[in-house]
Amino acid sequence: MTTETLINPSEVAPKRERRKEARPGELLDAALDLFVEKGFSAARVDEVAARAGVSKGTLFLYFQSKEDLFKAVVRENIANKFPTWQEEFITFEGSSADMLRYALVSWWERIGNTRASGITKLVMSEAQNFPEIAEFYQEEVIKPGNALIHRILARGVQSGEFRDLDLEQAVHIIVAPMIFLMMWKHSMGACATSAKIVDPEQFIHMQVDVLLHGMTAK
Repeated sequence: MTTETLINPSEVAPKRERRKEARPGELLDAALDLFVEKGFSAARVDEVAARAGVSKGTLFLYFQSKEDLFKAVVRENIANKFPTWQEEFITFEGSSADMLRYALVSWWERIGNTRASGITKLVMSEAQNFPEIAEFYQEEVIKPGNALIHRILARGVQSGEFRDLDLEQAVHIIVAPMIFLMMWKHSMGACATSAKIVDPEQFIHMQVDVLLHGMTAK
């Protein structure tokens, strides 16, 4: 019996099919690494393909341009998480203060403490040169994120738990420290001598405490 007769074609085809289906995910994973490491301008699609172990031609089967690849990375790693948060808050039974704390802590666990947090630094540093990716990030990430915080604050005001606030400004006050954490993580926080100066978990809990209680002694 020859080697060829020992191979069942029906067993080989699914393996190739699984590999083909896995390629978009592998490309997005490689692209995330390169975008965070090099930025949007310096990252090259041929580098992405090489790191994913496929040809550049294969990459263009799934993504028409580097901008399309970047958008897919943002959706896969950040934007796609907002529907889950929305569903969680629909059934959330705690106080609005608890909801706010949960939102910031879970944000850190799901995005801030992952490679995807480097996307924020990329967008802020390259927005002037690539306004189209900044606009995309604004629509896909910033607006949904701000709307989520706005919803929590409005819930607290309506229930009487929070005093009447300028909700638009309050959202920015809450989000700004989160941006700081991401910028720190991918700049000074990456240096061995300063990495432990800011503990993200402690920072977030203290941020919420200061927001809720202020710094005035009572």
